[in-house]
Amino acid sequence: MEEISGKRKKRIYNRNTLIPTLVVQFNLSAGVLHSTIMQMTPLPKICCLALLLSSTYLNAQVKWQNVDSLFGPLPKNFHVYKCTDSLDGKPFIGYYVQAKLKDKKLHFITDTTLKRRYTPQQFYKKNNQPLLVVNGTFFSFETNQNLNLVVKNSKVVSYNVHSIAGRGKDTLTYRHPLGSAIGIDKKRRADVAWVFTDSVFKRKSYAIQNTFNPPKDSFSSYKFSKANYYNSILYTSGIEHFLKKWKVTTAIGGGPVLLQNAEIKITNNDELKFSGKTGLTDKHPRTAMGYTANGYLIIMVVEGRNPGVADGVTLPQLAKLFKEIGCVEALNLDGGGSSCMLINGKETIKTSDKTGQRAVPAVFIIQQKK
Repeated sequence: MEEISGKRKKRIYNRNTLIPTLVVQFNLSAGVLHSTIMQMTPLPKICCLALLLSSTYLNAQVKWQNVDSLFGPLPKNFHVYKCTDSLDGKPFIGYYVQAKLKDKKLHFITDTTLKRRYTPQQFYKKNNQPLLVVNGTFFSFETNQNLNLVVKNSKVVSYNVHSIAGRGKDTLTYRHPLGSAIGIDKKRRADVAWVFTDSVFKRKSYAIQNTFNPPKDSFSSYKFSKANYYNSILYTSGIEHFLKKWKVTTAIGGGPVLLQNAEIKITNNDELKFSGKTGLTDKHPRTAMGYTANGYLIIMVVEGRNPGVADGVTLPQLAKLFKEIGCVEALNLDGGGSSCMLINGKETIKTSDKTGQRAVPAVFIIQQKK
């Protein structure tokens, strides 16, 4: 994938700025995706070549079917979709939930544990049987510690890891990425941002709406002043680059970002989540979240490591799935054996761990207010 350009992310999504070759229409009442090829103004040859290359790299579109009846009863602004189409010629199983952010009967929260982990089913029982429970952050198996931001009731309860030790010839150096997260503010607006967290700031988080290649130095710590300094020298004049307070009531982190401005831009090089040449192209079970321009939160899980039934997906494939649904921004979360989503306590995908649901230290939850 090409690296992020460093341009400031637009805060308003404008469909008219896109040049689609395929328009995806979603019928909310029927719960079916329909695709229509549109007549477009001829593009320059270079653009046509780029689109051709893109279509050969990610050329499959899948059809999602409404499966509310499998998990009911469900509120009117909460729907479940399933797909068992092949994806790029390989077996595929995925589910996604569509929840209206402005519906005040839906409560979007997070939950964490302290020095231990729970399975999603245990979180479900702990939180009085909510509508949805899904895994979220990456974590340490040794310490059970979250490695990403978690905001609960407007307070930061887990922090990003901002210093990654080098290896080999870079043993005495450190890279300092900002972690990405998806948050919801008190006006029920969703946002994906790159976030700085530090326990010094009394449970507050600070974010920017763009990202950059993380700096490298010999310091194991990464303070707020240093983060702002690096931001200021790495961006050109006229582009907003200083960290600002991120005023969200609920947030959960992961990474890398998959979509920006409704376009596929995977920021793994800036977030340092997956290493090696196959970090983006390996197929695994996945969990991810995004949101649409018309105010719907999208939560997706993809089954994987199930030979002949479900291979899982690459990060580019995952990003394209979110784009086809109509998301403006989307974020990858912890996947693999951690991927699990419960709806009314029922599993969606088959988890890949042989022992069943993996215990995790944090989850995202949707509760139904009655």
